[in-house]
Amino acid sequence: MKKSKRFLAMISVLMVILLAACGGKEETTKESKAEEGNTEDTSYTVEHAMGTATLEKAPEKVVILTNEGTEALLALGITPVGAVQSWSPDGEWYDHIAADMKDVQVVGTESAVTVEAIAALQPDLIIGNKMRQEDIYEQLDAIAPTVFAETLRGNWQENFELYSKAVNKEEEGQKVIGDYNDRISGLSEKLGDKLNQEISIVRFMANDVRIYYKDSFSGVILEQLGFARPESQDVNDFAALGVTPERIPEMDGDKLFYFTYADAEGKAKSAAEEWINNPLFQNLEVAKNGEVHEVSDSIWNTAGGVVAANLMLDDIEKFFLE
Repeated sequence: MKKSKRFLAMISVLMVILLAACGGKEETTKESKAEEGNTEDTSYTVEHAMGTATLEKAPEKVVILTNEGTEALLALGITPVGAVQSWSPDGEWYDHIAADMKDVQVVGTESAVTVEAIAALQPDLIIGNKMRQEDIYEQLDAIAPTVFAETLRGNWQENFELYSKAVNKEEEGQKVIGDYNDRISGLSEKLGDKLNQEISIVRFMANDVRIYYKDSFSGVILEQLGFARPESQDVNDFAALGVTPERIPEMDGDKLFYFTYADAEGKAKSAAEEWINNPLFQNLEVAKNGEVHEVSDSIWNTAGGVVAANLMLDDIEKFFLE
């Protein structure tokens, strides 16, 4: 009888020990899950042109206020809830991104943002640009954490890195830039001696003609590839604005690529035809050699982002390697 009682007591002690151990494991599991959850929701800060923005977690609803920023988000696998309209008279979005933007709300243009439309979307991150929207930064920041890039001109990669940090996708961003840089290196190698050709870049608009230098979107890409530029265009600046016919000789080169801003009335296209038919232009060596080529204004200039950059490389391959 005493042995039976002792046996039962031992069983009871063992059960208590087992239950305590299970409880400990359960608490450990709960703590681990809590830690994992905290990792997902960890807040982070982003230094930008207007100061510092703090986000409680990776954003789910992003509004983007530049065209090149829109391309950055798409490349990172993010569809914004709101975006500024493309610089295009034919529709809300450039043809090369239209399919990805069909459900995105328009919130004005880069130079005329509609703050009320942004607020209605209840975003948890707004990405804009000091050069375009500095005057409304405080209004935007009152709606949601707002990150501003400093400028729009030159190398799109600088802004792209900022956007990657803002949406908490730095690793994905590094891969996008890495893939692009690999493509630049590979294409440059294939081009070889063709890089010695001097490339001229010109833009025709209804009320302006511009010769583009090295710090323009297309100029940066040409320099990354290693192309030569005419001496008059081998300048560390954006562009010569308000060009007059007397400066047509500065447009000469081995190949000339031009683009026109697509206005609804077609005035830019008419201006381009007038300039190209000008006897001074026809006297250029590049015109005599039949090396004047029209390319897309959105891809070579106005879109200004990673998607357009890769499409411009497609054009380079077509003109030089096919």
